[in-house]
Amino acid sequence: MAMTCRNNIKRDSFIMSTIDELVPQDHLVRKLERGMDLSFIYEKVRYLYSPFGRPSIDPVVLFKLLLINIIFGLNSMRKTCEECKVNLAYRWYMGLDINEKIPDYSTWSQNYIRRYKDSEIFNELFEAVLSRAIKKRYVDPETIFGDGTHQKANANKRKSHKKIVEIAKKAYEEELLKEINEDRECIGKNPYESMEKTETIYDEETGEEKKVTKTKEINVSNTDPESGCFHKGEKEKCFAYTHQTFCDKNGFVLGVKTFPGNIHDSVAFFETYEEVNKRFEGLIKNVSLDAGYLSPAICKTIIENGQEAFMPYKAPMTKKGYFKKYEYVYDELYDFYICPKGETLSYTTTKRDGHREYKSDPEKCKDCPLREKCTNSKNHTKVINRHLWEEYREAVEETRHTDKWKEIYPKRKETIERVFADWKEKFGMRFTRVRGLKKNQHQALISFACHNLKRMAIWSCK
Repeated sequence: MAMTCRNNIKRDSFIMSTIDELVPQDHLVRKLERGMDLSFIYEKVRYLYSPFGRPSIDPVVLFKLLLINIIFGLNSMRKTCEECKVNLAYRWYMGLDINEKIPDYSTWSQNYIRRYKDSEIFNELFEAVLSRAIKKRYVDPETIFGDGTHQKANANKRKSHKKIVEIAKKAYEEELLKEINEDRECIGKNPYESMEKTETIYDEETGEEKKVTKTKEINVSNTDPESGCFHKGEKEKCFAYTHQTFCDKNGFVLGVKTFPGNIHDSVAFFETYEEVNKRFEGLIKNVSLDAGYLSPAICKTIIENGQEAFMPYKAPMTKKGYFKKYEYVYDELYDFYICPKGETLSYTTTKRDGHREYKSDPEKCKDCPLREKCTNSKNHTKVINRHLWEEYREAVEETRHTDKWKEIYPKRKETIERVFADWKEKFGMRFTRVRGLKKNQHQALISFACHNLKRMAIWSCK
């Protein structure tokens, strides 16, 4: 075959065709247009515009510009506007003619600052896309998969300062405090006024002792104070945000909440779970989470909602060479533990953190041949703590031996883990380009709305 050499390329040819004819029928923008009509945005944002003055840029064009930026992974609004100038498919999707001017890259940021930052449009857009997917019966909320993913903040980790803050109150503290005090009253002990962790300090001025709330020292970014310092395992220490997310078995995101990166998944769980549970009330039967959520409070919340929880086994964090906690058998009828030697550990008190304390008899432990594997305490007493809601955790752990667990839990890698992988790799969300908790919540809502819209558009064509 002879070589072709096109050294007389012609760049001045005329094209007698419409934009609609030039955009391929199987292009993604056509699927997006067929998948969701965005004209509802006009009514949602009408109150943000004045009835007087010169005409503004079409709000649907602005939001489609943002969708193009996210769905096609362009990572920059400046780059998106440059691409839209030459890409006929993007022009077709926005409804702009070849001679019409593409909005300037700063237009979106100025509209966000002046109009959208305090509105509910991002949440409404997410809800509208999800409702459309539900109407098309693409969403199956019978089994939901939850997890959190960290997104690197737009902040220099070397520019920070220390700050003393009070330990945050947990969502379930009031309910747990009530049960703690009921437990303490049964053994004749005084109830606690609150679950706030306190410590006794000596006041040099008055010469008296007083109780103050315990605090902790955290690292706060100078650039983005609302982000949190995140450091886990071998991962790089950085300032980040965490997005608590739930999806169904088909990979459609059902809810997302953004928190600072130093908030643990088990703490961020409750607010997002409550929102998703309220949206699909009575339809959720199974909840699949990873080992980080295996806490008594989370297990109790899921079980009391009439749902089954599916979580992996979490190895006990015991020192090497010592007996594991599961080697001490708990007797529910008589409420005591039995050690590997056959001796009992009796209940003594209920502590402020919700754990019941069981202690052994030091006289029996003193000469026990297994004491070196049991405890190294100076008073020869073995202590075991059992949470008031431990039975819920044990009930969840038992499900991992069932066929249903073997069917549901392995799907996490195909659902929520795949959602995060696509979100970061295809949508360019490994790090955030905005600062502040509210802006990152808006970014999470619009980006996961794009995820649902793209999935729905592709499914509709199938």
